Amino acid sequence: MASTFDVEAKYDLITRRLQEVLGGDSIKAILAEGRPPKAYWGTAPTGRPHIGYFVPLTKIADFLRAGVVVKILLADVHAFLDNLKAPLELVAHRTKYYEFVLRTVFTSLGIPTSKLIFVQGSDYQLTREYNLDNYRLCATVTEHDAKKAGAEVVKQVESPLISGLLYPGLQALDEQYLDVDFQFGGVDQRKIFTFAELYLPRLGYAKRAHLMNPMVPGLMGGKMSSSDPDSKIDFLDPPEAVKRKIKKAFCEEGNIAENGLLAFTKAVLIPISQLRIERRKGETGVDSEEGQGAIGDQNPFVDDDAPEGTVFTIRREGKFGGPPSHYKDYQELEDDFSAKKVHPGDLKTAVNKAIDSLLAPIRKAFAESPEWQAIEKLAYPDPNAKTELKKKKEKVYHPPPPGKGKNAQVTKASAESSEPPPPISENTQPGATGEL
Repeated sequence: MASTFDVEAKYDLITRRLQEVLGGDSIKAILAEGRPPKAYWGTAPTGRPHIGYFVPLTKIADFLRAGVVVKILLADVHAFLDNLKAPLELVAHRTKYYEFVLRTVFTSLGIPTSKLIFVQGSDYQLTREYNLDNYRLCATVTEHDAKKAGAEVVKQVESPLISGLLYPGLQALDEQYLDVDFQFGGVDQRKIFTFAELYLPRLGYAKRAHLMNPMVPGLMGGKMSSSDPDSKIDFLDPPEAVKRKIKKAFCEEGNIAENGLLAFTKAVLIPISQLRIERRKGETGVDSEEGQGAIGDQNPFVDDDAPEGTVFTIRREGKFGGPPSHYKDYQELEDDFSAKKVHPGDLKTAVNKAIDSLLAPIRKAFAESPEWQAIEKLAYPDPNAKTELKKKKEKVYHPPPPGKGKNAQVTKASAESSEPPPPISENTQPGATGEL
């Protein structure tokens, strides 16, 4: 049995910075038993992954610090079912591409990939047992519940496909077949999580806990989406693209309600800064391997001369200048921005610099990996690339056999319609003139 202090300390690590926790008591009970909780986070390999993924990937560091066994599900079957976002012939390539990206991002964050278990969905989702359970679920779930569960995740169209109704049930079954105690995902997954809590026990399986991170809005204020290039920054975007997108980002002075840059600072930059500061102090919980083999700059996003406890620094540049502002938490930054003490241009500059720092080692790893580059071309082929035209075969004339071919009938008809020559009379035959 673990001590109450250990249980509370680990539970606080597991749940800090989350937006919502369902079934937290079951996690505490597991910790009290002294055994490590098991969890999974899944992603469907569809569009190019973007920097919004930093939110859940950074949080996984806390799980490892608390001794959680973490599985990463590359949900290739789900990718195909989600309204055919990724055709079957692309799914395999995109699954490999996602694994390259995720492993590299984890390494850049100092999270040891040796402690993560990567699983491909089709490795178990095509088995007889899984499919029988899926049929059992289909015989239990109503269409209303299935459609409601996937409303926030599955693409909604006027005439939905049956595949979209299967999606929530498969995600629920994943909890059983991955043998986990809780599932971790974005708050947009909440309806699927409550669906799983309702229906898994009806199949005789245990009810799991569910942990949800906040969703990061897009740069223009709406949802960060792979289908809207200006709303997101891809992991492989070059510095000039990052600068251009941040420059275009909606960031009205004093507006904290619809500000994607502030939200990203709160959900990604400050948590990463805190992780790095804690790592410097040796505060990595039970994860003694954190930070080993990390790539890229591992400094927090603060000035060298910032006061103790600072987690984010904003420098003031340009003609107005002024001393830098140092913040000990996000709320201080939000208050200053709301009071117009921080100019949007200065916030954009600080966020741009931090994002470039995060993406630099990922771009470098991609540039040094011919295998990753080849997979990227297969996973996301250029839609504007011209396909090589096939050379037309030269026609070779082969004369038809006698009596065949398109001119054969014409010749025959001509022969039948022509008048026969007049018969030759005996009197006109040579030598029949009667002359002696």
